[in-house]
Amino acid sequence: MARYAFTFPGQGSQAVGMGKDLADAYPQARAVLEEVDDALGQKLSAIMFEGPEETLRLTENAQPALMTASIAVMRVLESKGVTLADHAAYVAGHSLGEYSALCAAGTFSLADTARLLKTRGQAMQKAVPVGHGAMAALLGLDLETAAAVAAEATQGEVCQVANDNAPGQVVVSGAVQAVERAIEIAKAKGAKRALLLPVSAPFHCSLMQPAAEAMAAALAEVEMRAPVVPVVSNVLAAPISDPSEIRRRLVEQVTGSVRWTQSVAWMTGEGGVTHLAEIGTGKVLTGLAKRINGEASAVAVGTPADIDAFIAEITA
Repeated sequence: MARYAFTFPGQGSQAVGMGKDLADAYPQARAVLEEVDDALGQKLSAIMFEGPEETLRLTENAQPALMTASIAVMRVLESKGVTLADHAAYVAGHSLGEYSALCAAGTFSLADTARLLKTRGQAMQKAVPVGHGAMAALLGLDLETAAAVAAEATQGEVCQVANDNAPGQVVVSGAVQAVERAIEIAKAKGAKRALLLPVSAPFHCSLMQPAAEAMAAALAEVEMRAPVVPVVSNVLAAPISDPSEIRRRLVEQVTGSVRWTQSVAWMTGEGGVTHLAEIGTGKVLTGLAKRINGEASAVAVGTPADIDAFIAEITA
């Protein structure tokens, strides 16, 4: 019997035009966009639909925008009878996507989630002056080797594994010079490719501690409920449901590694998940899922056509 997990994408999946086809097709999607615009006091929907790309790519815009697109899809699915409580065993999200997952599962209200992600994006951007931090993808190395590369590259500066995205795709984060050293060390250790990523800050490393403190303060003020299905935490790669633990792990997540490989492996192993549905913009997580466990089915659900096909599949 099919057992589903719903996953929610992270930064990098944004694209100008995101959510417009949903808003044009479904009043439920339009309502999500309007609620987020009201909560933030800005026309985020206009940035999502029209750009410009450099404005959408700003962390403080990209994070709530990706969540908004994901929840728009969820609200349409719910209107057609596909609910998390009835159709999913787990939810999980990549970095900011963990907030989308928690919003979908009822832990945070939509308005609170939008404001939390705006705060998170601003705090992460402010934590390190532009040009002082960097991130790099190390392709073709296993996690253990990539962690050894990061350790060797530190030389008194910060360089840590930020994301374990899939086998052979690890991202390191830290001070610019340390990350540049990691690229050269990785190449010497046989990486197929090692390259700087076009990001504005060194996410998911200890340099983000000021942002973690800002999120601890913000999360302390927000009402939280237990999710209707467990969320597989980025930092634990295991399911949690207790609101106080969720709050604690979200703070840890700012400076900690996104353990995506282990999260998907847990869901499709011990969690018994046979099907993964990526809810929102893009197909990044769908591609990663196929690399992590090729036996699990993985689909992206982001467009009206995707929604129709997914409803036919999950209700068959």
